[in-house]
Amino acid sequence: MSASPDEAARFRDDLRDAMHDVGFIYLAGHGIPQELTDAMLDISRRFFDLPEDQKLAIENVHSPQFRGYTRVGGEITDGAIDWREQIDIGVERDAVEPRPGVADYWRLEGPNLWPENLPEMRGIVTEWTERLSAISLDLLRALALSLGAPEDTFDAAFAAQAFPMLKIVRYPGESDPEPKQGVGSHRDGGVLTLLLVEPGKGGLQVEYQGQWIDAPQVPGTFVVNIGEMLELATNGYLKATLHRVISPLRGTDRISLPFFYNPALDATMPRLAVSPEFQAKARGLSVDPTNSPILETYGDNALRYRLRAHPNVVEAHHPDLLKA
Repeated sequence: MSASPDEAARFRDDLRDAMHDVGFIYLAGHGIPQELTDAMLDISRRFFDLPEDQKLAIENVHSPQFRGYTRVGGEITDGAIDWREQIDIGVERDAVEPRPGVADYWRLEGPNLWPENLPEMRGIVTEWTERLSAISLDLLRALALSLGAPEDTFDAAFAAQAFPMLKIVRYPGESDPEPKQGVGSHRDGGVLTLLLVEPGKGGLQVEYQGQWIDAPQVPGTFVVNIGEMLELATNGYLKATLHRVISPLRGTDRISLPFFYNPALDATMPRLAVSPEFQAKARGLSVDPTNSPILETYGDNALRYRLRAHPNVVEAHHPDLLKA
């Protein structure tokens, strides 16, 4: 992502236009060493190859922060069960105990759950998260400049306590051959998503002009899309796009590494002071598939998603948040 000033300006313009029109891009030239990518895919495979009891030892029902392993069928998107297994990993911080006067979303802060028999996993994942966080901040700065806003517009929301999340996902084949849901139709609730897909695998589909378009894996690239909070910051000029994942064919599977770059839980996304030419083309906010409005504070959005997706964790650790 290093370039001459003219190349950088063209990249910013192309990035802005693609995120306005489609909301998705392929990102090459990101600087992630192939050795690190290979290590991430290898440790992911090795995790899913662990015996079931070792994976369930770090099941997310043991984590008030919704971290750890989710078994196949243990997550819900768009009102239906997702056919995948995964481990959720966030920033390692001290847990915040619920108490009066403390926003409920602080319950998401806390430690991760790591598999005992893969001690090297923590170091590999930490390096991956740090590198992708740096790329994500560069992309946000490029988007701000491309819209006529100060380059550091987003820095305050991310600088001190950004809240990135990584999912390591395995989709076991279920399509036979009629397509089955891997992950249901949704928009990402955060700011930016960087997705690495195992080479040679497909399944991601993006909604464009009323049609579902395949987004196949392209070697050496990340698929990048924006989330609802960035759409909010630009009054809909940048587009958070509906997408879904189709389950692979039976007898096959697919490893997927979506990384979600999000601001601090208590951050309110700044509204960009975009140039008039872009503001005139702002479309307002998308309608959520569940008719839920995008909330101003990131933590409120993040908690709402977790409550909806993982009712087992809510029942075990947050019964007071269950609606009567």
